[in-house]
Amino acid sequence: MNTMQKLTRDKLFSLEQYAEARPAFRQKVLAHKRNRRLALGTNAALYFEDFLTMQYQVQEMLRIERIFEADGINEELEAYNPLIPDGSNWKATFMIEFPEVEERRAMLTQLNGIENRVYVQVADFDRVFAIADEDLERSDEEKTSAVHFMRFEFPAEQVAALKAGASLAAGIDHENYRVEIGPVAENIRESLVADFD
Repeated sequence: MNTMQKLTRDKLFSLEQYAEARPAFRQKVLAHKRNRRLALGTNAALYFEDFLTMQYQVQEMLRIERIFEADGINEELEAYNPLIPDGSNWKATFMIEFPEVEERRAMLTQLNGIENRVYVQVADFDRVFAIADEDLERSDEEKTSAVHFMRFEFPAEQVAALKAGASLAAGIDHENYRVEIGPVAENIRESLVADFD
């Protein structure tokens, strides 16, 4: 299994190059991201990350912060490279989305621990639950965070099954938020299966 490319400085545009390339690059990334968002009910979604989404994230950070020195660039790479899949997993940003501030605050209390109950399921195999927030703790005893970083680690036979066309479902199994999406739309499934190459 080949490991996914990681971002290095030589794979980034300079600030000047990025200023020119940005409109076209942004269009490409937005089109790509449409196949990388999986809604889990009305108030939660997984945004699956990969080389391209992270390259965009880093380029935007460098642009906004006007970072062009090696140390600053390396810091950004260290922060975002862990979110690029490694060939046997998917990596995602999980977002709990309630537009109203008060409702969101109340729900984040009720949904404590939800980040450990998000799963994907290949055909009839066991569910693969997310490994959440390996970088830092985002919840406390009282409430969860609205944003979590997740890794879904797959056994080899599930990767093989997905590559062979097996169906994919996803969901959340939390006492205050239960949802199952299945089968996942083909455009999303195909985009995610490419993460194993």
